[in-house]
Amino acid sequence: MDHFYVMTFKKWKRYTVVILLALFAAMFLWFERDGAFSVLSDSEPSALTKGNADESDIALTFNISWGEEKVHDILEKLEQHQVQATFFVSGEWAERHPEILEKITEQEHELGMLGYRYKSYLDQELEEVRNDLLEAKEVFGKLGYEDMKLLRPPSGQFNKEIIELAEDQDFTVTHWNVNPNDWQNPGTQKITDMVMKQTTNGDIILMHASDSVKQTAEALETILPGLKSKGFKLVTISELINQAHAESKLAE
Repeated sequence: MDHFYVMTFKKWKRYTVVILLALFAAMFLWFERDGAFSVLSDSEPSALTKGNADESDIALTFNISWGEEKVHDILEKLEQHQVQATFFVSGEWAERHPEILEKITEQEHELGMLGYRYKSYLDQELEEVRNDLLEAKEVFGKLGYEDMKLLRPPSGQFNKEIIELAEDQDFTVTHWNVNPNDWQNPGTQKITDMVMKQTTNGDIILMHASDSVKQTAEALETILPGLKSKGFKLVTISELINQAHAESKLAE
């Protein structure tokens, strides 16, 4: 006699939950590696987008590719609140403003690269990107910054080939996961609210120090003590990587 197994609704629902949980766990493992998160899978080259979600360390980062006025107000706020940040600057800007670059490092902020020219790497041939990176390394070397290892591609745009190219030149591609779009000047309160509401453990915050930002320094007056009061510790990207117990390379 043939026997048939009929799954009841309750059992079907229970099996569905188990399957969904398994899929969620698989996705989590796909994106997490040693406490550091990446935008690509663990088996491919990856970019750092988040530190250890189990620790309160967060990283405040600033992009700067043009202008020489607003950066001073931002540096003043960081100094007042005793916060070290990571500044990603283009080689072209660094050539024009070596004295500001020196001021940034004198205040013990970390430096990262935006390449040489601030032009999306996805709009260039791979060989052009290679030349841009080499030109940037040469410029920073001449200015006395030979050991820069952090790279943020212009406009935050990249793909697998660009990450592989960057890794071949010993760079860690660094992205972000909190972006208040301060360069659009949406209002000091909006910038503040977005950062305060969205930031969680291990996050990398993107802000700007180019002359396009007119509200960032004022927003920092509230953001910096506010993040500290919530128990976050603001660190540089390198400290975030070390704290996350990352491997020597964040991608395989």
